[in-house]
Amino acid sequence: MSTLKLGLSRIGYELRLYFRQGDSVFFTFLFPIVMLSIFAVAFSTSGNIGAAPDGSGGISFAAYYLPGMVAAGMLLSGVQNLGVDIAGEKGDGTLKRLGGTPLPVFSYFMGKIGMVMSSSILQVILLLLVARFAFGVELPHDAGKWLTFAWVFLLGVMTSCVLGIALSALPRTGKSATAVVIPIVLLLQFISGVYLSFTQLPGWLQNVASIFPLKWMAQGMRSVFLPADFELAEPGGAWNLGLVAVVMVVWLVAGLVLCKWTFRWIRKDS
Repeated sequence: MSTLKLGLSRIGYELRLYFRQGDSVFFTFLFPIVMLSIFAVAFSTSGNIGAAPDGSGGISFAAYYLPGMVAAGMLLSGVQNLGVDIAGEKGDGTLKRLGGTPLPVFSYFMGKIGMVMSSSILQVILLLLVARFAFGVELPHDAGKWLTFAWVFLLGVMTSCVLGIALSALPRTGKSATAVVIPIVLLLQFISGVYLSFTQLPGWLQNVASIFPLKWMAQGMRSVFLPADFELAEPGGAWNLGLVAVVMVVWLVAGLVLCKWTFRWIRKDS
């Protein structure tokens, strides 16, 4: 019980610390909202995607990019946020000091993951509100789609969290964390169907992207927010939600193994 209480108190502490850092708030919390707004405004005069030859039907660019922005937010909140944050805490000695206290490792990670989960929920709510009321995006009315959204979101955030924790072991110093983590996250967004249509990428690049979880997170979110006829544009002509779940679970387990193997309160070469 004391471990859980410490973990819950760490969640509050981590949330306060997170929202006091302007760069973190912009580049992880607000970034998907900013990008959705840019795409929606930039292509506002380009007509609808999937429209008939006479211009009727289809969906707006804001609606088309919404699933990708939701998936990107999950990745940024977990992988980028924790990868940079924990590496920085290693570099400035915070983890070393915490390692000398009675704080259990479980409570520490409970605080980090709880912070990411809480901020991700707030982020996606704000993103959906902006999409609906600022850009007129129609949100799903089917309860089944919202159930799909819930499990893709929760599984995606948890997977992103453990991968962010594992990735934090890669930077040699806290100062180099952003230079190591951000390019990886940015590259994954471009090849995973977030900013570019996935099927427009070369076949070999689609195969590479399919190894990583972001492609499947974005695909799961497209199944929620895009009309049914857009399913034909997916590889294989189907949403493949079963495969979406399998790939993310595999990455979740792999991330947990990597966390167990790589995490130390201090670096081995310190």
